Amino acid sequence: MNVGTTSTSKQPTTKRGQRTRQALLEAAESVFGEMTFEQASIAEITRRAKVALGTFYVYFPHKQAIFVELVDDLSARLKKTLAAAVKGETTRLGRERAGFRAFFEFAAKHRNLYRVVRQAEFVDEPAYHRYYRTLGNAYAKGLSAAMAKGEIGRFEPEILAFALMGIADMIGMRFVLWESPTAIEPIVDEVLELVQHGLLSKARMTSPKETK
Repeated sequence: MNVGTTSTSKQPTTKRGQRTRQALLEAAESVFGEMTFEQASIAEITRRAKVALGTFYVYFPHKQAIFVELVDDLSARLKKTLAAAVKGETTRLGRERAGFRAFFEFAAKHRNLYRVVRQAEFVDEPAYHRYYRTLGNAYAKGLSAAMAKGEIGRFEPEILAFALMGIADMIGMRFVLWESPTAIEPIVDEVLELVQHGLLSKARMTSPKETK
């Protein structure tokens, strides 16, 4: 596979093959999350997936192929998780709350997400861009619909989408990945307060001493 292309992995046609391929991806998520791309080996991936070394090549031609597929797979799973979380929410604010909560929960469950995606910038930059653009395009589409309905102010949709994604990304890293919180809802509450009212929220325009 040439650098910068999509994965050339083979899609299995049987349920057994699908399970094996998924086991390899899950093992790769663990290995690439714990090691650098250079340190990670196909042998370690197959050992954790509990399959023979030769089985790897039935589905992936080489290490970079499974890495690219992993990045795309994480993006697809996250997108699906977010879509399911906001389904049924009738307001934009409700969708934002559900989306932030779902992302934080996904990050808590897939603790190697950040390390894998960060490495993608150097292993396969197009895959790195594709990860964020896939999520950003879907987000911008939803925000555009909310703007058309007058639910939120008018902004450039993609800029707004990436601004909100940036908030989720950094808050998730600092307060979910680093801290392993017992409760995510207080984090979501704080983020939604900022999203809804901004830096000039009247409810927050008092000093700590004045709120006591």
